[in-house]
Amino acid sequence: MQYISDLHLHSRFSRATSKSLNLANLEKYGRLKGLNLLGTGDFMHPEWQKELKSELTDEGSGISKTKSGYLFVLSNEISLMYRQDGKGRRAHVVLLAPNMDVVDQITDYFKGFGRVDYDGRPIFGKSIIEVTEGLKKISDAIEVIPAHIWTPWFGLLGSKSGFDSFKQALGDQAKHIYSFETGLSSDPEMNWRVSELDKYTILSFSDAHSHWPWRIGREATILDLKDLTYKDLIRAIRTREGYKGTIEVDPGYGRYHHDGHRACGVNLSPTVSKQYGGICPVCKRPLTLGVMYRIEELADRPEGYTPKNAAQIYKLVPLSDLISIRHQKGVATKTVWEVYNQLIAQFKSEYEILLNASASELGKVVDPKLVELILLNRQGKIEVKPGYDGVYGEVVSASDSKSEVSSTLETPKTMEQLKTIEKPQKNLLEY
Repeated sequence: MQYISDLHLHSRFSRATSKSLNLANLEKYGRLKGLNLLGTGDFMHPEWQKELKSELTDEGSGISKTKSGYLFVLSNEISLMYRQDGKGRRAHVVLLAPNMDVVDQITDYFKGFGRVDYDGRPIFGKSIIEVTEGLKKISDAIEVIPAHIWTPWFGLLGSKSGFDSFKQALGDQAKHIYSFETGLSSDPEMNWRVSELDKYTILSFSDAHSHWPWRIGREATILDLKDLTYKDLIRAIRTREGYKGTIEVDPGYGRYHHDGHRACGVNLSPTVSKQYGGICPVCKRPLTLGVMYRIEELADRPEGYTPKNAAQIYKLVPLSDLISIRHQKGVATKTVWEVYNQLIAQFKSEYEILLNASASELGKVVDPKLVELILLNRQGKIEVKPGYDGVYGEVVSASDSKSEVSSTLETPKTMEQLKTIEKPQKNLLEY
């Protein structure tokens, strides 16, 4: 069976998150998105842990269920701040756990040198080497996944506090790391350029701080498993047996794709920022060097390199953003929600709309311009102005863009004309 999973997200007990982030809303909007396996997030936080224990059940498979049968796996992101090799380091790490007994042991372990009650993503002054070693003594079933590895401030390979290699970062605990998360600002193609990463499974998740459909599931990992147990999930991550690929946003959508300085509104590609010596041309302070820059620094392969047997990649802008472009309204406005709900009523999930619905089927529900945007999105032809220094990338509207997207949208299309640009989509299970 196919599982589209988003295992890195948060509860309302993490900082800077929606106050309505509860299990009911995660399930509701997970279903709307087309996700059928979510991480719980924040399993160490005492208040959230109480809710997980009271609202989820596990019959021994290691996969938890709500009363209606929606699936969750126990997960928690942690923040590590420490010194290694004479430099201050910061790294975010996602943990997966097989059951609540192990969660209790993990919680007790971290209570030994820090607090877990003030933030769903707690901070600890331990290295990823120390933490991995300690967790593996509790259970080899605990999965340790370096999160958004290229982001400047909290990525294991980031420009500000990261390392130059996994080998340097992980030391003798590298043997226990089997995967990494790309983060919004990078995609598999960018990671393929670094040969050291070949042996690791590429995972993509949303790191959502709210349950809204333009956040949850904006990135996801696709699995095809005969049975879904925690053991099967971990096997897929560690061996790629049942691992099929990822759903990605354009990496420019992420907040750290380009270099820049938010305070001065300076957004530069690596080529241009190098001309300035990494210094902001406005205030003369150091730029935040982004993911694209950092990958160029560490890459040992040319742009465009593709490995043999590469997993399937789907590049998709969230549906709410497409509707927002079409109607020139914000993603959370009544207009956008009305169109979104009309489409969901017909097609049941956002992924079905973005990946599989035909032009003729879509045209029965929405106008030709939106149909065309959905089809162009399916082909990876939506232009994104890259994000920088913590500012999200901007999906470029038809009126702002001189790209193929805008030129095709200038003239309204008939449904017959739309069919000529429609790219047939395989069902995800066909891969």
